[in-house]
Amino acid sequence: MLRFLDAGESHGKMLVAIIEGFPSNVEIDFESVNKFLSRRQKGYGRGARMKIESDKIEVISGIRGGKTTGAPICIAIHNKDYENWKEIMDYLKEYKEKVTVPRPGHADLNGVLKYDLDDIRNVIERASARETAIRVAVGAICMELLKVFNVKFISRTVKIGNIVDTTKVEEYSDEIVNIIENSPLRCLDKKVEKEMMDLIDKAREEGDTLGGAVEVIAFNVPQGLGSYSFYDRRMDYLISGSVMSIQGVKAVEIGEGIKGSETKGSQFNDKIIFEDGIFKRASNNSGGIEGGITTGMPIVVRAYMKPIPSIKKEFETVDIYGNKIKSRYERSDVCAVPSLAVVVESVLAYEILKEFLNKFSGDSLADVINSYNHYNLRVGGGKNYGRSFANSTK
Repeated sequence: MLRFLDAGESHGKMLVAIIEGFPSNVEIDFESVNKFLSRRQKGYGRGARMKIESDKIEVISGIRGGKTTGAPICIAIHNKDYENWKEIMDYLKEYKEKVTVPRPGHADLNGVLKYDLDDIRNVIERASARETAIRVAVGAICMELLKVFNVKFISRTVKIGNIVDTTKVEEYSDEIVNIIENSPLRCLDKKVEKEMMDLIDKAREEGDTLGGAVEVIAFNVPQGLGSYSFYDRRMDYLISGSVMSIQGVKAVEIGEGIKGSETKGSQFNDKIIFEDGIFKRASNNSGGIEGGITTGMPIVVRAYMKPIPSIKKEFETVDIYGNKIKSRYERSDVCAVPSLAVVVESVLAYEILKEFLNKFSGDSLADVINSYNHYNLRVGGGKNYGRSFANSTK
């Protein structure tokens, strides 16, 4: 079973992750993995921290000669900003200037109360969205295996504040990907992009922040991932839970879930058709998942992010002792929605690969390929409707 654990603090020495259950002989393109980390750091509205860090992974174990060995993969991302925080983050000496003013919208107050702490710094460091860097690295490594089976992703910004990009994406194309990747907001509609940027500029001038929404679509995901047999094996359960775990996300939608609540079943149902020995759908309102199982249609996920709670506007609040005091500001972004798109893409890749390997298990890439091809021959009516990977180990 594929799983991972990660550790590290926002201003600590590094972020680390251990990935278990990854098959052997999978080639890893480190340039591609590091590109994902770079994409996470970009975006109109990001803060000063992104000018300090230039994230790249360091492989500790589990990859040799550019290929996975089947052993646990251990990776690290070093925090360059640690040099400026050495005294504060020392693991032996207690730092005397403790943070005692909790910020609403963060884990600050709940964290110190839950863990019986007297310094909010201990909460801030682990609860920080900096943790998403290592999750993106894990997701990028997962994509290296998904590439073998032609699974592709598109991630984009569809909303900043009250400005919405209504452009529809139903098929994968390199042209669409290039437009998104060259946009400072990962937005498809250039006119809407300008309106979004103006809104971010206004929020920055006012010392405020903005939230929004992103859309991530996974193409060529095979039918049959997930299960209806128990609640925690349903694909939509796994996806929505993992996306909701991302810092700042307060709502998740799969397919046309919101719109579907306003329509009739006759309008929402994805009609089943049978062509060339393959079952297909005439539409994709369900977002690629029915009954907790993937349908073979693109998986469509939207995540809604609240405004970043760290704002420069000063207001009255209380400290952890109940004393009235002025609010405290810690360096943050004005808007991190474009980065959220990359994080959700990576999180989705992990969840898809986890269920992919549950379905097509094997210790080596060749084992996984054989299982995949055998399944394709069966559900394709005796025909392999996907690519044949029988002679490929790359």
